[in-house]
Amino acid sequence: MFPYKDDNPSHTFPFVTITIIVLNIVVFVFQVLSGTDSRQIVYAYGAIPYNIITMQATQPIHPALTLFTSMFMHGGLFHIFGNMLYLWIFGNNIEDRLGHIRFILFYLFCGIIAAVSHALNTPSSTVPMIGASGAISGVLGAYLLLFPYARIHTIIFLGFFVQTIRVPALIVIGFWAIIQVVSGLTSQGIQSQGGVAWFAHVGGFVAGLVTVKLWQPGRSKRW
Repeated sequence: MFPYKDDNPSHTFPFVTITIIVLNIVVFVFQVLSGTDSRQIVYAYGAIPYNIITMQATQPIHPALTLFTSMFMHGGLFHIFGNMLYLWIFGNNIEDRLGHIRFILFYLFCGIIAAVSHALNTPSSTVPMIGASGAISGVLGAYLLLFPYARIHTIIFLGFFVQTIRVPALIVIGFWAIIQVVSGLTSQGIQSQGGVAWFAHVGGFVAGLVTVKLWQPGRSKRW
């Protein structure tokens, strides 16, 4: 399944979501234009699990800061395209529900939990983790809880046939979440050597799913 839009209009302009997308694109362009220095940039500002666990400052910035910088870096065109597409589809509604400032904090919070989850799963790895996937996974978790029956326009590939259908978010995001968990469990021992940080996705998703209602405005008044 390949989602490309939803039938869930927001009531406020999602300038935070758009700003995050633009920042990610700008950083990616900078990585590409840096040429042979791209790998050095990744190792300098990516989230290295061993450094995070031990807090050893072997990078130009403190390991704690890489929890933030790694969120705005990507490893390739398909990597950033997929992440930004998902953020564009689902981010505006979460921003609309939480408010602009809360959405920024929520997004960063989920990204940090995602990176820490990956570090705890591969504590001896010196391979840097980059990408907005963990933070966006938190957005997906929030969307699943708040808008489970919102219709998602999805492309289905059936061999040589391509079909477009509208599927509830519960199915689209639920199917995605199952893939992350299964892939994470079956790739134990491999993630430390590189590849997809599945448990970062799982950690971010759970963080968004469990805490999104705590971020909603007016909570103290209701209590």
